[in-house]
Amino acid sequence: MAQQPADARKPDPAAETAGRILDEVRALAAELRPHHAPAGGVGLDSSLDKDLGLDSLARMELLARLEHTFDVALSEHLMASAETPRDLVRAVLGAGAREGAAAAPDVSVIEVGVAEAVPRSARTLIEVLDWHVRAHPQRPHVRLYADEGEGETVTYRALWDGAERVAAGLRERELEAGEAVIIMLPTGRDYFFSFFGVLLAGGVPVAIYPPARPTQVEQHLRRHAGIVRNCLARVLITVAEAKPVARLLGAEAGGLRHAVTVEELSSAPQAGAPAPAGPGDVAFLQYTSGSTGDPKGVVLTHANLLTNIRTMADAIDAGPDDVFVSWLPLYHDMGLNAWLSSLLYAMPLVLMSPLSFLARPQRWLRAIHRYRGTLSAGPNFAYELCLRRIPDSDLEGLDLSSWRIAFNGAEAVSPVTIERFSRRFAACGLRASAMTPVYGLAECSVGLAFPPMGRGPLIDHIDREALMVSGRAVPVPEADAEARRVVACGLPLPGHQIRIVDAASRELPERHEGRLQFKGPSATSGYFRNADATRRLFDGEWLESGDLAYIAAGEVYITGRSKDVIIRAGRNVYPDELEEAVGGIAGIRKGNVAVFGSADPDTGTERLIVLAETRERDAAARQEMRAQVTAPHRTQDLERQDPPHRQPRGLRDGRHRQGSGAAEPPRRPPGRNRRAARAQARRARGLGRRLWRLLVVLVRARGPRHLACRRAPAARLLALDRHPHRRQGAAARAACTP
Repeated sequence: MAQQPADARKPDPAAETAGRILDEVRALAAELRPHHAPAGGVGLDSSLDKDLGLDSLARMELLARLEHTFDVALSEHLMASAETPRDLVRAVLGAGAREGAAAAPDVSVIEVGVAEAVPRSARTLIEVLDWHVRAHPQRPHVRLYADEGEGETVTYRALWDGAERVAAGLRERELEAGEAVIIMLPTGRDYFFSFFGVLLAGGVPVAIYPPARPTQVEQHLRRHAGIVRNCLARVLITVAEAKPVARLLGAEAGGLRHAVTVEELSSAPQAGAPAPAGPGDVAFLQYTSGSTGDPKGVVLTHANLLTNIRTMADAIDAGPDDVFVSWLPLYHDMGLNAWLSSLLYAMPLVLMSPLSFLARPQRWLRAIHRYRGTLSAGPNFAYELCLRRIPDSDLEGLDLSSWRIAFNGAEAVSPVTIERFSRRFAACGLRASAMTPVYGLAECSVGLAFPPMGRGPLIDHIDREALMVSGRAVPVPEADAEARRVVACGLPLPGHQIRIVDAASRELPERHEGRLQFKGPSATSGYFRNADATRRLFDGEWLESGDLAYIAAGEVYITGRSKDVIIRAGRNVYPDELEEAVGGIAGIRKGNVAVFGSADPDTGTERLIVLAETRERDAAARQEMRAQVTAPHRTQDLERQDPPHRQPRGLRDGRHRQGSGAAEPPRRPPGRNRRAARAQARRARGLGRRLWRLLVVLVRARGPRHLACRRAPAARLLALDRHPHRRQGAAARAACTP
């Protein structure tokens, strides 16, 4: 038999790379969808989206794994552009070697000149921008962050000129006064031009988040059709890829007639002065829910917004000398407020996309170092992500001493995260007083309560049992290991009021838990074209926050969401707290626990359901986990854990965890976990599966939040119900245990 040529026996680097990439893709797909193997297997031309179900967060995890496996640096834009594993092979073969820990960047001073005053008398956002254009037209307003170089800068004059061009295009399309315009654009100059262009044309901006990938456009627009119908928008400003689909969905989306890009709008002849606007006119609609059948668009006027921004700025002594660094999405109230606050007070805004932050969280801290950022904000998960994903080697030379206020809000805030973040980054110059938990919600423009500046976090230690049984926040010594710790959110902003009421809307004294209500000049007048939701929002002149809280020494302490609290045998069980406690059990994925209640007709109270994720396969180990979760002390004193307190509606990017040195994508916030868990339980009941005993079920993983480390086994969910008297439990357990 003739020997093959030597060259024929040499391994093909491209084929070897392709094989390893396919292994990674198969492993990830199996973890996410353990019972849904793609038909025909996984090949180089399998669709990452349609065949494998890898969404944006799953792709981010895949990106991290490929970088680790091949020791290369890949662009996060690959998550949007790659459609198949073959695209990933090309990217890996063409990628450069990953560099070691990057040194802290050189400091870049933003030359802005002196701003001797700010437009305190401006009554609308249009008047604010006009004032800046006349006072200092070339002053840098927004700097779009770039890893290399200084990035693009948008001045006040550039913003006004770009907005005028967009306004001309909208007038050409016969936009009517007060008409809503949907803006579906990524972070960038086109977003700013569109927002103010809509205002200059007399319209009302409605921002929705853009699809992460072109292949998602149709699904994305269908999901937001409820918003389009509710706000009666006829015009959608978006990217070119979305235009054909938007036209096809025009009828479904309720009257959508024009899908246009900023470039197309800007080609119209410029003519006409800005549309007249007053402080009582609607500045924009902030949708707090839109992918459901009941979209709620918060109506916010120019007066609401400017009052809120000025009140918050006075509370923190903000001014032109500050530099705001943000990665928050501009369609979210917290991110939008960061931009508008920077606009009003002439402070430079250094802005990066949420994707850039999520892919490499060290960018956030490096931007603060590089541009000497003084103000920055994020939900709790962002601070946790920095703790989990940034190695110590990346901290060398990092200087955070300029960061005077680190706002923490928009979701549950953990006292543990606050303490750990302050402790770890103290070596980088971060002051302990910088960490600032705040409270707010879209229905109050965004901000409602701020703590005294410079004090640092204040954590209340209260009797856990007293709060659960009687709703009283009884102080206990800090040394009490069984105390529940709750973070103070501060005092109501000047001109605003907060009260705590019982079920009959009677005001409660201090240190009594109840429903948090508020009122003030920043408060909305209601939800746009949603009378039922508006009726539920108001209790006389007071607005419902949906949160449970107590007041101590005038400061607000959030204890949970009113809809999430489980009443079990006369005791209030707080899901956040129990989720934190169960997540501390060895073998259970911390941050991947959902607790919710289900009505029990046999006992007349609520049964307690706990879904806890594990990758443990050993039956004995799983049984030990069940025993720990169902131990009597677990639901009585909740293992002495320090829970996060529930903040209002916020970013849905989730938390991040890390295991074995590898990154984990964000999980869903606890509230969303509970909603998904309740829906799953309802489906199970509909199929006749009475799985209310201690059991183990295999379920389809809902997203990359179920990943902790590379090549981990498929996720399991432990579903637990503390009803030992139910005889069918053993049979159900036997039938469902894998």
